[in-house]
Amino acid sequence: MKFSRIIVVLIIAYAGFSSVNVMAQDAQSLLKKMDNVIFSPKDKQGNVEIYLINSQGNEKVREAVMLQKGTDLKIYRYTKPESQAGIATLSLPDGVMWLYMPAFGKPKKISMLAKSQAFTGTDFSYEDMATTPYSERYTPSLLETNDQNYVLEIIPKDEDSKYSKIIVTLNKGNFYPEKMEYYDQANRKFKEATYEYEKIGNYWNARQVIMADLSKQHMTKIILKDVKFDQGIPDEEFTIEKLAPNNGTSE
Repeated sequence: MKFSRIIVVLIIAYAGFSSVNVMAQDAQSLLKKMDNVIFSPKDKQGNVEIYLINSQGNEKVREAVMLQKGTDLKIYRYTKPESQAGIATLSLPDGVMWLYMPAFGKPKKISMLAKSQAFTGTDFSYEDMATTPYSERYTPSLLETNDQNYVLEIIPKDEDSKYSKIIVTLNKGNFYPEKMEYYDQANRKFKEATYEYEKIGNYWNARQVIMADLSKQHMTKIILKDVKFDQGIPDEEFTIEKLAPNNGTSE
């Protein structure tokens, strides 16, 4: 009888372990499917409208152009208003980011600690704007499945991240993110992003993203327009020389 009980306990324990392992695999698979939605085009370009909205509903409007190639290369450059024109960021492989501000005259490499800071005065951080796939930067677990969505908890692999976790609501039919809830190191929710996607040709595109800072009662709305995919953008467009007209660099 004792031997039979031991066998039963082992079977239950193995079943529980297998269930956890399958859930972990499922969560990783779902996160990779989300990455495929976000990063599936060979390249992408478009015009960007940025609205900074305070608690009274007052807006400041900016415009920018964006070029992206694969998961490693991205340039984001402000064109309006005049006070912001020329400010640009460059994302390169291995999470390397550069910032160019005309007032400084030279591009500067952004440290990991600086990536937690606000992206050029918006409610997005430099970390939020990274082009590295989520499945490479975060460890996921599946929290919930309902008729419409999967709900994932993703935890940063980098211990310098300002986030303790992000809760991702993933569309069950198309695997695009509908909402991301950001928690600080004290495990308090302090930001929330909502997404509106549209199908353009073979790809899903985030037509509108709203990032709300709950503590500051401030939000940033980004609208991506005139989007084109797979235009054959050369790698030469994603260089420090292209980022800064004077070709200077500074660490």
